[in-house]
Amino acid sequence: MNPPEFLIAIIILVLAFRLVSLRMGADPQGRRGWDRPWGPLANNAQDDGETLRLREEVQELKERIKVLERITVEKENSLAKEIESLRDR
Repeated sequence: MNPPEFLIAIIILVLAFRLVSLRMGADPQGRRGWDRPWGPLANNAQDDGETLRLREEVQELKERIKVLERITVEKENSLAKEIESLRDR
């Protein structure tokens, strides 16, 4: 193998390795997990705070839905009672 063929073979191998590594999820800039904007080490305090805030908001909304359902059911029952009392007259 002469030098130009050897150089071309090395370039092809490097490109093939790079394509395989990108396919497997490697970062194109070569950053590691701790400073990557995604991945297992990307959970920072801001995300945890936002997650906690969203969980609290969901809990509040669930409580409000329960109250609205109770009010709706009570109104239906009271409305039915009122109609029955009007029929009895």
